Amino acid sequence: MTTTAPRTRNEAQIRECLNSWTRALHAKNLDALMSHYAHDVITFDLMPPSQVDGAERYRKNFERWFAEISGPIDYELHDLHITAGEEVAFCHCLGHVKGIRANGEQADYWVRVTVGFQKRNDRWLMTHDHVSMPFDMQTMTAVSDRR
Repeated sequence: MTTTAPRTRNEAQIRECLNSWTRALHAKNLDALMSHYAHDVITFDLMPPSQVDGAERYRKNFERWFAEISGPIDYELHDLHITAGEEVAFCHCLGHVKGIRANGEQADYWVRVTVGFQKRNDRWLMTHDHVSMPFDMQTMTAVSDRR
């Protein structure tokens, strides 16, 4: 028995999970978005705190972010790479975020994303999420474009 078919199937399932997550983010549908996270997820996000343990605590980050963006959030995945086994997988990509902040300013920035998945009850769930933005070492400021 080869592992090609299951790996392809698992990668396709993870890709669909990410597509569903992206649709939920775009719509700011918090319940649909959070359904992709394991209850014991550990995250490293852009906004404090630097480490968030558990989906309920991570939900609060999204609540704060959604309140800061009026209207939908445009989010695109770029350069997505998925590595999937039978029960554990991870992916990394660049995310392009656009939207209008509550104060009327345009948000338009790039983030680096790494997500760890675990198959639980025959469903892929995010067990680790790491979102970051590079920074300029000389100025110590974030680099929000795609350099």
